[in-house]
Amino acid sequence: MHEEKILVIDYGSQYTQLIARRIRENNTYCEVLNPSSLNKKEIYSNVIGVILSGGPSSVTNNDTYDLPDLLFKKNIPLLGVCFGMQLICKKFNGIIKESTSREYGKAVLEITKDVKIFKGVNKSIEAWMSHGDSVIKAPKNFTIIASTNKKGLSAIKSDNKEIYGIQFHPEVTHTLDKGKIIFNFVNNICKSNGSWTTKNIIENQVAEIKNKVKNDHVILGLSGGVDSSVAAAIIHKAIKDQLTCIFIDNGLLRLNEKNQVEEGFKDFKNIKIIYIDSSKLFLKRLHGITDPEEKRKVIGKTFIDVFQSEAKKIKNAKWLAQGTIYPDVIESAASSDNAHLIKSHHNVGGLPKDMNLKLLEPLRELFKDEVRKLGIDLGIKPKLINRHPFPGPGLAVRILGEVREDYADILRSADDIFIKMLHDRGLYNKISQAFTVFMPVKSVGVTGDGRSYGNVVSLRAVKTIDFMTAKPFDFPFDFLEEVSTRIINEVPEISRVCLDISSKPPSTIEWE
Repeated sequence: MHEEKILVIDYGSQYTQLIARRIRENNTYCEVLNPSSLNKKEIYSNVIGVILSGGPSSVTNNDTYDLPDLLFKKNIPLLGVCFGMQLICKKFNGIIKESTSREYGKAVLEITKDVKIFKGVNKSIEAWMSHGDSVIKAPKNFTIIASTNKKGLSAIKSDNKEIYGIQFHPEVTHTLDKGKIIFNFVNNICKSNGSWTTKNIIENQVAEIKNKVKNDHVILGLSGGVDSSVAAAIIHKAIKDQLTCIFIDNGLLRLNEKNQVEEGFKDFKNIKIIYIDSSKLFLKRLHGITDPEEKRKVIGKTFIDVFQSEAKKIKNAKWLAQGTIYPDVIESAASSDNAHLIKSHHNVGGLPKDMNLKLLEPLRELFKDEVRKLGIDLGIKPKLINRHPFPGPGLAVRILGEVREDYADILRSADDIFIKMLHDRGLYNKISQAFTVFMPVKSVGVTGDGRSYGNVVSLRAVKTIDFMTAKPFDFPFDFLEEVSTRIINEVPEISRVCLDISSKPPSTIEWE
């Protein structure tokens, strides 16, 4: 149970998770809930503030999201952002005008009243707008505290309560307030005690794991990815040798993946990691399959078969640990009000009911950046923690068409050269995700005095904040030339190297 929290009510804004992350950056715990939650008394315990997110809906002619009286009974500080501000205005009988033209993009915000939420913010700042409807008359007993160069009111405050409405997005970096608006709401208005720190998170989780697991045994599918690695580290800290990690080599991992995991955990005394080489079984089952979805299903099913047979050998195993993180929980709750999520791309997605294992998810309240911080504090090597994402089905979705052992070996070698060169040139940490793709086509080349007929690979590297949109990384040309030369010289089966420069959307980051 958290001693204090702020609720973020999600009305469908693309920025909802960003609001939550900004609150967490102020060392304050917060939860993202759907609007119907506001009608439940039990959610208000230990709540020190509520933020209503923006969203695509219109409050005019729509009563779906009307705010319940319950929200105002407790005198909890309230901040409405965009659509959230319009809901507050509607509740208190302000006038909202349905707009045909959206106010979208940058605008100059003029702060007209000295109030807590704008403490330390310049009187005139650039702010990011994204709304259709506009408030044209503030409710009774509310004061206008800021406006933009357009006619609509941009910020209001209740005269006798800590209720604020703002018609712009303080959570995005385009609003140039240096994070002060959310800082002021969390610290000066909600009066947070700032106890959501990595040290406290570790202490609380360790206590909770011990309390739940007691003398039982826990098994965890370790993939070498950040989430499963940090989950393993925190559970090991709590229960030591009651944890067994199972690392399955499906023949589709990066070069020396096992060594990287061993290196990453080398400071963990007596951590039990069982390494299973099932590459032959996976590749046999993938023989002849070219459809990406079909490949995923075969890999998922095979993973479960192998994991199950290994798990049965572990005595007293009552718990299955997973690296589920908060964005997965939010996404699954968005698709169903109280869905309990199991990550399908963690491969353990469809574990059979007859395994009778209870689920242990020590990271399910954390965002990715918090998971990384936790991993470093728990003693995992930074090189493992700061790795780019790697897909659950592994190289299977980076080999177009049929997956063959020789294709996987060629791809592994080429990718290793690419990634090592990114590290050598100090580029790896500037890129969000980089990898090589194998294409099942042949191309003519010249090696030595003769013609060769070799394979084609493509390099992919993108920059992104949230993986919803991504731009290709802008490489210096001499780097590309060198990496291409090295791949063709050192991997004789390859005769041509291409570069993928497509953005997401319309393309996806992975090829399959």
